Amino acid sequence: MEIYKKISKALYEIKYKKPLIHHITNYVTANDCANITLAIGASPVMADDINEVRDMVSLANSLVINLGTLSSRTVEAMILAGKRANELNIPIILDPVGVGATSYRTNIAREILKQIKISIVRGNLSEIKSLFGVDTKTKGVDSSEIILKKQEDLKNVQKFAKKFAKTFNTVVAITGYIDIVTDGENLYVTKNGNEMMSKITGTGCMCTSLIASFAGVEDDYIISALGGVIFMGIAGEIGYNKLNKDEGIGSLKVNIIDAIYKMSEEDLIKKGNFIENSSC
Repeated sequence: MEIYKKISKALYEIKYKKPLIHHITNYVTANDCANITLAIGASPVMADDINEVRDMVSLANSLVINLGTLSSRTVEAMILAGKRANELNIPIILDPVGVGATSYRTNIAREILKQIKISIVRGNLSEIKSLFGVDTKTKGVDSSEIILKKQEDLKNVQKFAKKFAKTFNTVVAITGYIDIVTDGENLYVTKNGNEMMSKITGTGCMCTSLIASFAGVEDDYIISALGGVIFMGIAGEIGYNKLNKDEGIGSLKVNIIDAIYKMSEEDLIKKGNFIENSSC
C-alpha cells in the first residue's frame, strides 16, 4: 500500500503543479503524447529546433527524448537539450523506439547514453536488449520479442533488466504483455493492460509521456516509471471495457486518453496489478 500512496501523491502533485514536459519526439505520435500529457494534468511542449531547445528545457520539469523518427537535425537537438537538462538536474526519459532495426538508430541511442545521464529508459524487450548489445530481432519499430508467461523466461528477463539498470545507472521500464520496472535493486512486475493496445500506434510513446509527467514532480524515478506504466495499463483496461461491438482501435485510443483524464487513487487501488520485488 505504501507504493499506492506514493503514486497517488505524485498524481496529486501533477494536477496541482502542472509540470512542463519538454518532448523531443517523433511526428507520428506527437499529438497523442501531447494529449495524454494534458489528460494526466501536466503541460506538454514539443520543441525540437536546435536554436531553442536549451532555453526550452531550462523551463521544463522533465525531458522526453524519443527516437521514433530520427534525423540528423533532431539528434543534435536531443544531445544539446540533454546536456543542458543534466546541468540543471532535470530528469530525462529516453524512449529508444526501433533500436535494433538499423545500425544508425542503434548507434545514436548508445551515443545518447554515453553523452547524457538518463533517468529512465522505457522500451519494449527488443529495444532494451538491442540497446544493451544483446542480439535480438526488431520488426521496424515493433518488438519481435515478448516477456513470456513461463516463470523461467520471466526470471531471465528480470535478471537482464536489473543488469541493464545497474550498468547504465538508470531506471528501466520494459513494457509489453508483462511490464518490468527496476532500478537495479528494487523490481516490480505489472500485469495491467489489454493486448488490443498493441494495435494502436503510439501507446508506448504515450506511456513514456506519462512517466515523464510523474518524473516532473517525483524524484524517486522508480515510482515515476511505475506510476506511468501502471496508469497506462489501467487506462487500457478501462478503455477496452468501454468499447461497444461496433467500436475498434480508434475508439480505444480515445477511451485511453479519457481514462487517464479521469484516473483516480481509487482506480489505482482497485485495478493496479503488480508484484513488488518479485524474486529473480
